[in-house]
Amino acid sequence: MIRPNLLQPNIKTGHDREVLAVYPYRSACPRSVWAQLIAEARSEVFLAGYTNYFVWLEQPELLQTLRRKAGSGCRIRFLLGDPDSDTTRERERIEDVALTVSTRIRVTLESLAKLSGVEGVEARFSAPEDGPNHVGLSVFRFDEHALVTPHLARTVGHDSPLMHLRRSGENGLFDRFAEHIEELWSRGRDIRTAPVDA
Repeated sequence: MIRPNLLQPNIKTGHDREVLAVYPYRSACPRSVWAQLIAEARSEVFLAGYTNYFVWLEQPELLQTLRRKAGSGCRIRFLLGDPDSDTTRERERIEDVALTVSTRIRVTLESLAKLSGVEGVEARFSAPEDGPNHVGLSVFRFDEHALVTPHLARTVGHDSPLMHLRRSGENGLFDRFAEHIEELWSRGRDIRTAPVDA
């Protein structure tokens, strides 16, 4: 017979029910998870990592997928750090890696230019004063799911942990992180990209 007091700590009963999975490294989260979340999102895809560059490299045909989703009414948003900001320069100094933060942002900007003019696709740089808050926490939202990466000290994104959340009620973990990126978005400035032939 199982005693209730022994079972209780192993049953999710509060806001922790929103935690579907945790990974010690973002790179440990299967690419198939990302692909499924992108594919199944119907109303919103909000990529609020500081660079977002890895998504373009790891998800085949992402441009075509985002075009289709935007065409079906899904809102697509990208929130990026400014490649020329003080926050970006400081983060590059801290990470000290060959593939710099500004280069990673420019990979995303180059891809976003191919989506220029697509209705439903928006992109902003976070405000200069929000740079430190943005660079330390990446949030990727897909309707009621989110993948969240708090960046550890000197580590790059793929070496930082990741949580997979699914919204189950008001004011839980999901809502807290969603509010965070909405606040950053509200103060950001629109990115103007020249169209590039796909």
